[in-house]
Amino acid sequence: MQILEHIHVNVDSIEKTAAFLRSALPELACRGSGDAVGFGRWAHFGDDNSYIALTEVKGTRIPKELRHIGLVVEDIDALMTRLAAAGYDPADPSALNEHPYRRRVYYIDGNGLDWEFIQYLTDNVKHRNDYSQ
Repeated sequence: MQILEHIHVNVDSIEKTAAFLRSALPELACRGSGDAVGFGRWAHFGDDNSYIALTEVKGTRIPKELRHIGLVVEDIDALMTRLAAAGYDPADPSALNEHPYRRRVYYIDGNGLDWEFIQYLTDNVKHRNDYSQ
């Protein structure tokens, strides 16, 4: 069962987050975009099942209450290579190998959004959800 269909975030620049997402997850597509009267410029990046909705609101600052957005990836080393080539450095790589069943790394995009990428090393749900480490 899929639970999360989308997340919608206001950003200062759609292009800054779009460039980050295209580098991090090239398999994501722009599902749609436009400029709605009374709403503003918007874009949806994702796949057939879920997406990240962005609305451009100039001057938007990401609130400190939004800690990060977590996304699952198949190959965290390939992700890190793509992001390094695009000029992004990890914000906090300290958690990369601290757990036996998952790897994770954090990045901050050009709008200040904090992203966590997780690669699971097992299909065993009990191990994936082990928070004792």
